[in-house]
Amino acid sequence: NSEKSTVTEFVLLGFPGGQEMQIFLFSLFFGVYIFTMMGNGTIVCAVRWDQRLHTPMYILLGKFAFLEIWYISSTVPSMLANILSETKTMSFAGCFLQFYFFTSLGTTETYLLCVMAYDRYLAICRPLHYPTIMTLQLCYILMFLCWLFGFLSYSVPTVQLSHLSFCGPNIIDHFMCDMDPLMSLSCAPAPITEIVFYILSSFIIILTLLYILGSYTLLLIAVLKVPSAAGQRKAFSTCGSHLTVVCLFFGGLLAMYLSPTSENPAELQKIITLFYSVVTPFLNPLIYTLRNKEMKAALKKDLLSAANAHFKE
Repeated sequence: NSEKSTVTEFVLLGFPGGQEMQIFLFSLFFGVYIFTMMGNGTIVCAVRWDQRLHTPMYILLGKFAFLEIWYISSTVPSMLANILSETKTMSFAGCFLQFYFFTSLGTTETYLLCVMAYDRYLAICRPLHYPTIMTLQLCYILMFLCWLFGFLSYSVPTVQLSHLSFCGPNIIDHFMCDMDPLMSLSCAPAPITEIVFYILSSFIIILTLLYILGSYTLLLIAVLKVPSAAGQRKAFSTCGSHLTVVCLFFGGLLAMYLSPTSENPAELQKIITLFYSVVTPFLNPLIYTLRNKEMKAALKKDLLSAANAHFKE
């Protein structure tokens, strides 16, 4: 663009309310962040240390927990700093870096949820071929591709967005740098950038969601054919936790990116963004560990061995 940006930093208004409200929100988000890091970190360690969990399903779950740690870290630490800050500013580069990492990690998550759905589909609908198809090698290749395409997907739109002219005002009524607030601050209208971003988001969210729902539909049909109630229960408990995470995460994404968000009031945008960026990573460890016998057994074993090692010292 010929017009050069004069804005060097953005002001993020964050959450409304007086000092007491800000202290309450800081404590709340800080607690949620620590719990999320510990919960997901525990899953990562359990999968790494316990031999029984060295199967594709648990390796994928461990990598998903690892991704959730990075995902929540792309927004919450800066949000906490913003609550404490007097000026509430974020540099121009910092803002676009946050936007890029947040969208890329979120995209990686949608791809990884697809791989997890594929893994469950194979395990339940193709049980005899499962060990030969879903090898650890394929598992790692698929995870690498999730991260690669996750970070490639929004690289061009982010660069395009950062090249728009921002000549003031520079106030964002949000707690993070997201597409809509940034687009609305651009001085020159950029319908192409907006359309590209909108089409890309719709394409990724709808295709991944359809793939996941398709996998689970086939899986449900297969499960209902299982004559034993115990077999059905095991299949439902494994897939139930995964589907819960899918519904929570995609629910927020659909509300945010596929509804005409410019119509949504800023406070509603903040709540929806909080839902899929903070609440989902927070609930993930609870959903997966509480519903999973093997995971609970592995965690107990790891805790006991850690305690024994500590007492031996």
